[in-house]
Amino acid sequence: MSATLTAIIEIGSTGIRLNVAEVYAEAADWKVLDRAAMPVSLGRDVFTTGVLSRESMLECLTVLQNYRELLSGWGIADNNIHAIATSAFRAARNRDVFIDRVRQETGFTFSIIEGIEENRLMYLAVRFALKQDLPLFWRANSIIVEIGGGSTEIMLLRRGQMVAAHSLKMGTIIIDQHSRLAATGLGAGMFYERYLNENIRNTLGLLNMEMDLTYVRTVVAAGADVRLAANKIGRELNDNSRIIERDDFIKFVEKLRGFSIEDCIHQFGISYIDAEGLFLGLLVLKLFLDRTGAANIAVPLVSIRDGYLIDLASGIDSTMQDEFYTQIIASALNLGRKYHFDEAHSRHVAIHCMTIFDALVKEHGMNRRHRIMLETAAILHDVGTYIKTSGHQKHGQYIIANSEIFGLHQDELGIIANVVNCHRGDPPTQSDIEFMTLQREDRVLVLKMASILRVADALDRGHTQQIKKITVERRPETMVLHVDKAYDLSLEQMGIEEKGGMFQDVFGYKVILS
Repeated sequence: MSATLTAIIEIGSTGIRLNVAEVYAEAADWKVLDRAAMPVSLGRDVFTTGVLSRESMLECLTVLQNYRELLSGWGIADNNIHAIATSAFRAARNRDVFIDRVRQETGFTFSIIEGIEENRLMYLAVRFALKQDLPLFWRANSIIVEIGGGSTEIMLLRRGQMVAAHSLKMGTIIIDQHSRLAATGLGAGMFYERYLNENIRNTLGLLNMEMDLTYVRTVVAAGADVRLAANKIGRELNDNSRIIERDDFIKFVEKLRGFSIEDCIHQFGISYIDAEGLFLGLLVLKLFLDRTGAANIAVPLVSIRDGYLIDLASGIDSTMQDEFYTQIIASALNLGRKYHFDEAHSRHVAIHCMTIFDALVKEHGMNRRHRIMLETAAILHDVGTYIKTSGHQKHGQYIIANSEIFGLHQDELGIIANVVNCHRGDPPTQSDIEFMTLQREDRVLVLKMASILRVADALDRGHTQQIKKITVERRPETMVLHVDKAYDLSLEQMGIEEKGGMFQDVFGYKVILS
């Protein structure tokens, strides 16, 4: 079985980390051969001043040049080196200049991943680590939490189905900075818990709207801080996960309350940067744990680098893709429920969308990823009625563009938001700024998806789900939609007359309802 030597480099808020692995694409498997980690306090710069300092840049370049020598020794080709940066780089105003300098001096080309992509990679890693050894994770309500230096990533799952995913600007470095300001010289430590309780309350209010945390039975916590705690006070679940009992974790946090940074360094053998955030990271996790009914914490001994390797190894694994698409739709449905959408209508329109999409694959040329984007748009096309029925397509566009849906990138959400805006009313023009700022290829995608959505929406104009099933017949100049039985189609015919024009303009077929 052939293997590809691969490297994953991650620049985080508190350090630069490297995994070297063999990836076996045919078997969808991988094996980590080497790891390296160097503490670099990039986040302290960015979250204080908004930019990466010259000193941190030089320190970062030194580490990356050392990694370049290490990878040269492994003989890893440049196209198999994957370099990613997370929250500190997302927030840095001078990130583009620094990324260019890194490329010039080391040859590494970094991509900045969004918080929602961090969630996706971490979910992959958690799914791999837990396997089926924690049945409660798949059967009951769960929360996945990763507390980093610059952000906290949260995923809510109801019986294994994704409810919501959020990337919160609430990392340990940011909290520490704000707490020090709030302390006004009286000592930041005594303010941590009070400050966190006040600020987490708003976050918990948002999360409770999506899923009542008191019914959460499994807390899955990722990150270096909780891995350290798991190694000290946890028990083994399997080779890649540990379990910490709730009371043991609370006692451990209380014990750390009296530790200085120097105590943490000597007691646990960690760097100064890691010791700075240890207590604070575990305290944030404790406050989340306090709001749940979980009896313990599951700690996967993995990172987003492992998630990236899993993604590379699995490739186009259809089973994994199907599960991910299921989670995307589950997340979209819960966003719709948050805004009290007409779920029966939205699901029905989505079914018609998929029928038309699948029948016209050769005509539209879109792929499976585009299919899930169209399904998401169909589910959320009327979500803007929560704000106001009149012009709800515009309100829906705003809601989607400013929301997070698990598994979808920000640029994909931008496309979906534009599709929702185009599902009724006049087609977009050059005065539609959000539409015109898209790349040409994305504007074409919007028109194709919106054309299909408009037809599907017309088939349930009365929101009664009267037409249960359609079949699509392509003729030289028409697309005939055959319904499954005789209905009074006068309302739907009127909808097709109103909404079928864009479809004819985009695909060249006049839509006929039979």
